[in-house]
Amino acid sequence: MAATGSERQPAGEGLGDAERVRDELGDALGAAGVKLPSLSLDAVSCAGAAPRVLIDLGRCNVATARALAAALRREVGR
Repeated sequence: MAATGSERQPAGEGLGDAERVRDELGDALGAAGVKLPSLSLDAVSCAGAAPRVLIDLGRCNVATARALAAALRREVGR
């Protein structure tokens, strides 16, 4: 079944974007001296015709991970 407009992934929240945000968050956490050993993409949320990818750090969405990364960068002066 083809995806309808309401089933499509929102812009900026695809799998590739989620991988980049996970890496951005890991880098920002590392700069702040924090390492989350299981920081990853939530496999279940990546499945399906229109995945809603979650960053697994205790679970948060892509927008929250991006905001956290930005806040950490500001805090450490980057």
